Amino acid sequence: MAGRVARSRPAVLAIDGGDSKTALALVARDGSLLTTMRIPRSSHVGLGRDGASFKALSDVIREACARMGIDLDGTPVAETGVYCLAGADLPADDRRIERALRLKGWTSSTLVRNDTFAVLRAGTDRGWGVGVVCGTGMNCSGVGPDGRVVRFAALGDISGDRAAGGGWLGRNALGAAIRARDGRGPRTMLERVVPAHFRLARPSSVMEAVYMGRIDERRLSELPPVVFRAAAQGDAVALALLESVADEVVAMAGGAIRRLRLQAQDVEVILGGGLFHRDDGPFLERVRLGIAAVAPRAAVRRLGVPPVIGAALLGLDHVGAPRAAGARLRLSLLSHR
Repeated sequence: MAGRVARSRPAVLAIDGGDSKTALALVARDGSLLTTMRIPRSSHVGLGRDGASFKALSDVIREACARMGIDLDGTPVAETGVYCLAGADLPADDRRIERALRLKGWTSSTLVRNDTFAVLRAGTDRGWGVGVVCGTGMNCSGVGPDGRVVRFAALGDISGDRAAGGGWLGRNALGAAIRARDGRGPRTMLERVVPAHFRLARPSSVMEAVYMGRIDERRLSELPPVVFRAAAQGDAVALALLESVADEVVAMAGGAIRRLRLQAQDVEVILGGGLFHRDDGPFLERVRLGIAAVAPRAAVRRLGVPPVIGAALLGLDHVGAPRAAGARLRLSLLSHR
């Protein structure tokens, strides 16, 4: 990338982008957190979605620069850009997205990673472990002590995904409600609470509204809290749906652990994403027990900081910042919260 980054400009432009949000952090080389932003717009960069995704990236960068008094005049905003994005699932995706981002000229160098790597780096300073994202969608990546990396394609049915996150949970909650009402499935509270969420009377009304385009199908990803509440009240159908999601988390994390041959290690498994934000004991315990069956010494933890901090830490690693910079960044985060 031609041009020089001004001395006063940030060292790292970090982005954590998913199906439902885009988060940004600008960080100085010493680890000072200069500014953070979050907008409720998707920056999923799967094939066919680049236009809207890059618009979300452009908007959040423009707003952050305006806040910092940085002119987007063709000069790079920061030395390094780290983009941890949903949809960066294959090495070919990484190369395609990186080429597009280089053309934007936002930073002097560009790193593209799946958003699972931001979760992993935010959750541990060890440099290795397993990161799982379970939000609207689900994915997992792992890094071994020797630096070996494993990842999953997360392309839906064609890549073997099952019960893949909040989008799946919402669609299947509606499906279970429909089947309960028309006699194909067992009765469930979801018959009532799913349509009530959309202020409708019957599950079939939600189905028709989605089919006719009156309700955006993506809004079905709003339903996981409804399912969690039904499960907490003992609804067997809701419980079974959550168990399916928990089992897929275990399948992905366990697969990464086995591929990295970490079954006997004290591997850290970091859980990030909206479905892990709820304090649902049975759901989380099922995940912990399933992972423990694969790796008895594993430490399973929910991420307690925004994943964008992981993207920023990856950037500090890339520019060769001292270890103290990472510690400063984590302390800076506490002062911003």
